[in-house]
Amino acid sequence: MISKILLDKKAVHLSPDNFFTWASGLKSPIYCDNRKIISAPRERDIIVNEFVKMINLKYPTTEIIAGTATAGIPWAAWIADKMQKPMIYIRSSNKSHGLKNAIEGDMPNGSKVLVIEDLISTGGSSLKACEEVKNAGGEVLCVASIFSYNLKKAHDSFQAAEIKYFSLDNLKNLLAYTKKEQLLDEKQIGIIEQWKKEHLS
Repeated sequence: MISKILLDKKAVHLSPDNFFTWASGLKSPIYCDNRKIISAPRERDIIVNEFVKMINLKYPTTEIIAGTATAGIPWAAWIADKMQKPMIYIRSSNKSHGLKNAIEGDMPNGSKVLVIEDLISTGGSSLKACEEVKNAGGEVLCVASIFSYNLKKAHDSFQAAEIKYFSLDNLKNLLAYTKKEQLLDEKQIGIIEQWKKEHLS
């Protein structure tokens, strides 16, 4: 279901014949922009409900929902509202004025926090957000995202930081859906499979 939403709403693009270049410089046959889904009320509601279901199942002790700036903020707001839990958001860098906060909202010391991302690629920005929560006295239970590329670098980084993470969808599931629906030919699937083998955990 999530793979279908991501492809139907053009949040995920597959281009095995002409690779994308990510901000990191990595060449990839897939590019994800989950901001597309915030404009689709029915689909975003499905995704929010999936988040809530997974959080209740895996992390029932969650006290605060945290969104990463900027893409994680709307999702955290919708999830917190659905679960009737407090929400905070984490800036990519401290404000340069006033109290110079990195975290906005109220997070009592020792709070159990679940961090929401729209996408996990290398894991760098997610782990930086987790560090801000820890520095402010919170306990990070997990980072949850809509989609993950399942890059080995991300897996290794989360493992080294001893932080758990989960995604509602990933490249493996997306590729299985693509095959089932015959959205790409065998040669194109092979190119993506080879890239996956070289880069994914």
